Amino acid sequence: MLFHSQIFLLLFLPAALLAYYALAARGRSGVWWLIAASFVFYGYWDARLLPLLAGSITVNWMFAQWVTAENSPVFIKRNLMPLGIALNLLVIGVFKYADFFADTVAWVNGDTRAPLAIILPLGISFFTFQQISYLADLKRGAAPRYQFSDYALYVSFFPQLIAGPIVRHNEFIFQLAHDPLRTGTAKRLSQGGILLLVGLLKKVFVADRMALLADPVFARAAAGDIISSAEAWLANFAFGLQIYFDFSGYSDMAIGLALMFGFTLPINFNAPYSATSIREFWRRWHMSLSRFLRDYLYIPLGGSRLGVTRHVTALMLTMLLGGLWHGANWTFVAWGGVHGLALGVNMVWERFSGMRIPRPVGWCFTLLFVFLAWILFRAESFDAAVNLYGALAFVSEEAGHLPKVKDLMLIAMAIGIAAFGPCSHDLVQKVLLPRPALAVAAALALVAVVLEIGAGRNVEFIYFQF
Repeated sequence: MLFHSQIFLLLFLPAALLAYYALAARGRSGVWWLIAASFVFYGYWDARLLPLLAGSITVNWMFAQWVTAENSPVFIKRNLMPLGIALNLLVIGVFKYADFFADTVAWVNGDTRAPLAIILPLGISFFTFQQISYLADLKRGAAPRYQFSDYALYVSFFPQLIAGPIVRHNEFIFQLAHDPLRTGTAKRLSQGGILLLVGLLKKVFVADRMALLADPVFARAAAGDIISSAEAWLANFAFGLQIYFDFSGYSDMAIGLALMFGFTLPINFNAPYSATSIREFWRRWHMSLSRFLRDYLYIPLGGSRLGVTRHVTALMLTMLLGGLWHGANWTFVAWGGVHGLALGVNMVWERFSGMRIPRPVGWCFTLLFVFLAWILFRAESFDAAVNLYGALAFVSEEAGHLPKVKDLMLIAMAIGIAAFGPCSHDLVQKVLLPRPALAVAAALALVAVVLEIGAGRNVEFIYFQF
């Protein structure tokens, strides 16, 4: 079930909200209702995946109960959490990377093989990473044990179940003790609704239209066709804008939906295309994943504490694994690697050069690097990426058509909004304050979104595959 679908906006969401607030005065009933609604939401895609989600929640919760029980043997307390983390990683490995690793081994041996055709469960990386973070915190004594219903809702809560943000247990579960009808309910509903609308506008009217510009060119590059320089640059910028408006739009919707139910989720984007260095970019882009990689991978690898060589090594390993997290393809690993290398160069420059790059220059170089790297992220293969990079460098022969003026204007407008506009959170909190005129405009905008959804194609969110 897509957030930007009529069945979600006109049926599922109103029913979920009305029932939740109707059950607000009945103790734990609201929590159980949201768990049930979340499983319906997840099962709408493929009901066969529900046992995996339920089993993952139950097994991880049982691990936590065993390790925190007063009478648990020392051996259990010491070894159960690492085993639980390993099992979570194994689940991701089997469902997401079995074919990838098997294909790699076959390629090294010069063999070919038939794919295993394992179904990739939606959101498996997100809900598994959340549980890994909980077990890791539990291992180091930084997490309590939770009752089953609280833990189950923490993992399965439908706004963030499929594509994040990656929420920590201590950012969400304590909120379940709050009265849904506490002071400020109307404000939370209105601000959450506006944030949902902002995300819908990003997705439907910007990201999906950028996909129409980028997808055909990347498909031709994968087929080995000749791509003109104009087409390559247009597709490159179109995809860079598509993934930003698509994923930040999803995050806006997720955070807005959660707020409508009275819960606050962490911000996931903070105007990343306004960053003036690659380090600043990663502090603003997919912030919940960046925090996860920092706390559970980069810092344990040594971080910045053990000298320059160890620092660069930690950056590279973190970004290589972060790239692999995004997908079972070596192009994702390469994308992570070039970002790791850029972060290492950034760190060395800041530490040893003694020079400050002017902010406008830093912004131009950062934006250009990030957009060029997106080709590795989007290309289906290294051959397709080389084809596009060659076209960007004016190596390929001219072919195809020149970009239309309206397409160039759309890209320029989108870059302006992404680079110079406020982040959605600030927009809703500081600019779009509740007033009658805004309510009328929001209602008209929502009608336009629903009509556009009904008339056009519903493009799945890019991060659903991760």
